[in-house]
Amino acid sequence: MIILAHGVGGRQDLPLSLTELVVGAGLTLSISFLALSARWRQSRLDSDGTAGRPAPALQRVVDAPAFRWTLRLVGLLAAVYFGVGLLFGPDTADNPSAGAVYVLLWVGLVVASLLFGPVWRAVNPLRTVHRLAVAAVRRDPQVGLRPIPPGMGYWPAAVGLFAFVWLELVAPQRATLPVLTAWLATYVLAMAAGSVVFGAGWFERGDPFEVYSTLIGRLAVIGRRADGVLVWRNPLDGMGSLPTSPGLVAVVVVLLGSTMFDSLSNAPFWLRFVQENGLPAVVTATVGLIVVIAAVAAAYLAATRRAGPGPLAHSIVPIAVGYLVAHYYSLLILEGQRTVVLASDPLGTGADWLGTADWPVRTGLITPAGVAMLQISVIIIGHLFGTVLAHDRALRVFGPERVVAGQIPLLMLMLTYTTAGLLLLYAS
Repeated sequence: MIILAHGVGGRQDLPLSLTELVVGAGLTLSISFLALSARWRQSRLDSDGTAGRPAPALQRVVDAPAFRWTLRLVGLLAAVYFGVGLLFGPDTADNPSAGAVYVLLWVGLVVASLLFGPVWRAVNPLRTVHRLAVAAVRRDPQVGLRPIPPGMGYWPAAVGLFAFVWLELVAPQRATLPVLTAWLATYVLAMAAGSVVFGAGWFERGDPFEVYSTLIGRLAVIGRRADGVLVWRNPLDGMGSLPTSPGLVAVVVVLLGSTMFDSLSNAPFWLRFVQENGLPAVVTATVGLIVVIAAVAAAYLAATRRAGPGPLAHSIVPIAVGYLVAHYYSLLILEGQRTVVLASDPLGTGADWLGTADWPVRTGLITPAGVAMLQISVIIIGHLFGTVLAHDRALRVFGPERVVAGQIPLLMLMLTYTTAGLLLLYAS
């Protein structure tokens, strides 16, 4: 299966040159920083999870046991259905397994979580299996063999996310069934073992897809207050109330750094380097992925040295989301449709189990200039959101008197990330 990595080109069709875009983006961030410094003199975003307008009618539906179990069973049935193709289907480009993992799951979760919140928690098939298993032995799903160590935080999820992006971007023959099966089997075993040892709370910290979906879901307009009430909210309030936890910085740095490497890996100069340096391609790509993530981490740690890395990690999430949308929009539209078509015949027998086998792949939402404009827009919007989040949190960390001086390194970081992102976008 051919997995498209980015857009369909067209950056050269835009009315602005790369230099004009970089300067314009830099001015936008700088002017926003000055405006925030002058007019936003006290913290306005939610910091304790109490903001939002209650949505009682919606909550009655969402919290109904029948609705929750419907979502759980949908997730479980979807996993079983695609598992049939993974385990028993042909190892050809027409098997929908690679598209299900790399497109519908990885990229589709971004869109679904932005719209509806932490959807993977609701449909996670491994959560459902764990719940059914502990119910069979009459145990509390939250209780494992031992409590979760306070210092564990999101570190297991950060490791899992790195393992997945390595699979997606580096692993040889990553779209073949043996490679996909081996990775998913390891993931299932790790999640099962973690849930036995630590209980259901493990999924909140150790499942890379659940942590990924939950972080992005904080930017949804629908969310929950700390007291469990479902509310309509300002998306920045949702992100502003994200608590600091060990490993959170690692998670957001892996998300941002891996997406930047994805752009780099499609640049002509990188492709030439991989072919000419004499090392196996997997070694070069692995080192490249680690170096880019490390560079993103080093820049972030340097910029947050005064405030500490944890309190400002939430400001990187919208930036990472901007890059994810920019790089995978056309992949989701085109390969997502193709995966749905192929999913009707997971065993390659000519069947049409879902009735989608004859659906055409529609390309109306994909034009070169349109994709390029969307990519540039969401990258800049992501950085603007990050700037607002960082400024609001910095007011609480530094105080109004020192917030400008404390934020200058953060502004430089945002400018660096924006410039690098646009350069990589044009290079790919």
